[in-house]
Order: sequence, then C-alpha cells, then structure tokens
Amino acid sequence: MHDDLHKTWQGELKKWFGGIPVLTKLVLNHRSANLSTEEHAVLRAAMTEVREYGPKELVIIAGHELDASLLLLEGFMGRFVDDPGDSRHMMAFHVAGDFVDLHGYPLKRLDHDVRTLTSARAAVLPHEKLDVIQRQHPRLALKLWYLTMLDAAMHRQWIIRIGRLRALGRVAHALCETNARLFAVGLSDGVHFELPLRQVDFAAVCGLTGIHFNRVIRELRERGLATFRHQVVDIHDLPALVQLGEFQADYLYLNPDTAKRVMGQSLARGGMPA
Repeated sequence: MHDDLHKTWQGELKKWFGGIPVLTKLVLNHRSANLSTEEHAVLRAAMTEVREYGPKELVIIAGHELDASLLLLEGFMGRFVDDPGDSRHMMAFHVAGDFVDLHGYPLKRLDHDVRTLTSARAAVLPHEKLDVIQRQHPRLALKLWYLTMLDAAMHRQWIIRIGRLRALGRVAHALCETNARLFAVGLSDGVHFELPLRQVDFAAVCGLTGIHFNRVIRELRERGLATFRHQVVDIHDLPALVQLGEFQADYLYLNPDTAKRVMGQSLARGGMPA
C-alpha cells in the first residue's frame, strides 16, 4: 500500500496545470509578489518527494538539525512551544501553499515543534537545492524570503489580537484572517470554508479556553455574523465581522482585488458575494 502511494506522490511531482506545476501553484497565490512561470518551474524541480502525515503527528522536533524545508500541499499544520509546566501552546498554524519551516534553512534548527492539526501532505525542498536557488535564481530566493516575512507579519498580528482585543474581537479577527488566507489559495469562496480543526485548537489561536470560545461563537451566531459548526465556517456578514475584529488585510500582502474581497468591499448588501 505504501509503495502504491509513493508512486502516486512521485507522479504528482510531474503534474502541471495551466502551465504551472501543481505542487507550487498555491505558493504566493494572489499575493503582491507572485511567482513567474519560470520560478514555479525552478521551485518544482527542486522538490524531491511528497510526504503524507496523519493528524496530530509530530513533523519537526525543536532543536533537531534540519536539512530540508516543507511546503504544505494539503491540510493544516501548527507550530507549538511547550512551557516548563508541560503545557503546549500553538504559536501559528499553516494552510496549503505555506512553507512551514523555511526559516529553518538559515537557522538549521527550530526553537519549536511543528505538528499536523489534520491529515496533511507536504513537498520536500532540500536545503542543498535552496543553496542552488540562491546562487542561480536570486529573484526567486528573494520571494522565498518574502514568505518568511509574511509569517513574521502574521505573528505580530497574533500578538496584537490577543494583547488588545476582547474575546469577541479576537475570534472575529481570527475568522477574517483565516478566511483571507484560505480564499487566497482557493479554499474559501469568500464567506464559506471548511476548517477541519477542533474548536479547542481554534480557541487556542484566540488565546481562549474552549468554553469561552463556544460562548463567543454562540454570540456571533446570534448576532447574525458567522457560524462555526461541524468544522465549517459560514460568514453571514463579512463587513460587520471585519469591523468587529478590527481586521485589516494589509499585513497579508494580498493583491488589491483579493484584499478588497476579503475585506468585504466587493460584496453585495448583506455580506454575500456580489
């Protein structure tokens, strides 16, 4: 069974769609700095294999030496730090099209674990291949660096979200950000998306307990703003949710049309797609 799957994954390394390699088509999708057709081809050629992971699987161990970085193709992964009291804290989560550990290329090890939140698949980019990209394709290397800057920008927003917003605003902001990130890679239609995370995991994103998070979700539903039920999110009034969460999409560096869409500025009255 494993051999059959491995052959399927190796075949996926060779697939193209509309002149773009399937493996890399989500990288910087709808961002202000996207990849050229040539850069997609170079990046795909550097990928050596596709790996499959189960849910809640430890992918990268803090402190262990790294010789490759992973491009998430499907599913969700999170970054976690364990404190001295053995409590685990999620510091970020990743969606398809994200490199989950590209900053491990210069650092060679991480100060946190990376775990899957759901079943996931990821393409492997050896660091020796990144050395070649740096030398021979400096513009592509700069765009990969851009990806790590996006991670840093989102991390700053998480700090601000938890530090200054009340619970209702935190959840509203987190839903808006998740909607924007998934819309950019074609996994949200702008107001509806699957979010196959446990609510307790998403509560951690907002710095809330599961009980407090459930109360907030109920209030959002009662206000007619959004529902989160059975791992599906429906946003009923995106402009109002954006306002409640004080969400600004500029830190995601989306292209102008995409930014307007995820801010609810190109929606019909009532928060639905125009």
